[in-house]
Amino acid sequence: MQPTLATLVQHTTLKLGVLAGEDRLDAEVRWAHASELADPVPWLDGGELLLVTGLQLPVHDEAEMRAYVARLAAAGVVGLGFGVGVNHPEVPPALLTAVREAGLPLLEVPRRTPFMAISKAVSAAIAAEQYRAVTAGFAAQRELTSAALSAGGHDALLERLAVQVGGWAALYDLSGSVTAAAPCWAGRRAAKLAAEVRRLADRPAPSSAVCATAPEDDRVELQSVGTGTLPRAVLAIGTDAALGTAERYAVQSAVAVLTLLTERSGAYRAAEARLGGAVLRMLVSGEPDHARAVAGQLYGGLLDAPLRVLVAAPGGDAKAMETLSTTVEAAAARAGESVLTAVDGDGLVLVAADGGAAVAACLAYAREEPRSRTEGGLALGMSATTGLSSADRAYQRAREAALVARRRGRTLVESDDVGAGSMVTLLADDAVRAFADGMLRALREHDEHGRGDLVASLRAWLARHGQWDAAAADLGVHRHTLRYRMRRVEEILDRSLDDPDVRMELWLSLKATTPDRPE
Repeated sequence: MQPTLATLVQHTTLKLGVLAGEDRLDAEVRWAHASELADPVPWLDGGELLLVTGLQLPVHDEAEMRAYVARLAAAGVVGLGFGVGVNHPEVPPALLTAVREAGLPLLEVPRRTPFMAISKAVSAAIAAEQYRAVTAGFAAQRELTSAALSAGGHDALLERLAVQVGGWAALYDLSGSVTAAAPCWAGRRAAKLAAEVRRLADRPAPSSAVCATAPEDDRVELQSVGTGTLPRAVLAIGTDAALGTAERYAVQSAVAVLTLLTERSGAYRAAEARLGGAVLRMLVSGEPDHARAVAGQLYGGLLDAPLRVLVAAPGGDAKAMETLSTTVEAAAARAGESVLTAVDGDGLVLVAADGGAAVAACLAYAREEPRSRTEGGLALGMSATTGLSSADRAYQRAREAALVARRRGRTLVESDDVGAGSMVTLLADDAVRAFADGMLRALREHDEHGRGDLVASLRAWLARHGQWDAAAADLGVHRHTLRYRMRRVEEILDRSLDDPDVRMELWLSLKATTPDRPE
């Protein structure tokens, strides 16, 4: 421990006496400094034991002594050592009264004890504490490394760290979810810091912060974990006081070990992602047996269970995709589930157990982001429950559902709900409008030159399902006039209106270019 006034008083060779401040002898001494200046404050840093003999001090002036002692106390001086038998046979009464009024400890230094001996004692105690802290730090690093490499992994490391700092420790993913905590009761307390964790995760690594609103009056320090531009995880350390030197070494060792583990895990995840991509391509290509053979035991019993396929269509926020992936994988890991995650172009595909934690995490994400932000948010599509043999069809349904989610401005749409609502909302796309404009351009140009209202006639005829009399009545023209106009439409477009595909394309083109026009 750091030297204190009490340890100096107890030092048998110094023979120091206590004349004032007996109740404050537990103050830590950062250094011992000798000065006879009337105002030594500009040369002090706080935490000093100031040694004087009263050579240049007005020690008999009570007002001056009160002002002198007040300056020392304000500067953070923890005690005053007065050398007797040098310039004064005893501590002057004015100085003694001033320190007692201020509550500043005053030590009497006998003539045979040089100030240098006190300075050496303080220096030796500080050096011994630093050596002890470094030694403890190396021992902590060995313990933490051994724990991390044991079967307990991260959990075992956090248990040892909590013991070493005399508090609790927790590990978070980038979404702010607690992935491990020690002791067992710390998980609920750590969960209250999710917002603080997310703020730190957005900062470049390495970074740290002391939580301004820590739970249960704890002092909680957050440390980023990882070597990249952004952290891979966040470590929280909760204690009832500021960390000491030895505890600081332990935390730094934990961060170093966790960084090595997460980087190694990152390399493993990269390899797993490549394999997952290969398995996914086989699944969506209708090759379930090959997919099962390549996957081996990597995904446990996932491929044998009822599945859900989820597709995340990207927006402009690349971090949203990473957050979703991290959240889902963390939820699956906590539940002991396997989940197949793979990049699909600019998007993401997840294959997860039906009714499991990974699917629940996606649904929770959708509840937290109830409206898909087309400027940057994700749009999720989720298939119905399926098996491995029909995973290719489930993947297509999930892709379609994700597109519908984007069109409808929602975060998540299930494939069973794709049929709900109007199909016209799917036409709100620049590519669709361009096709529609091309399909109808010749008819519109014809109408602009005043040679007949072919577009309106076509719309009325299609709306009436080809019923001549009803469509002609809607237009206020004779049915023969309408027949003539429809023949002109066929001639201009060089297409037959008897073809149902042509009628469908024309109707959708009309809806895409003028969707709000009343029928």
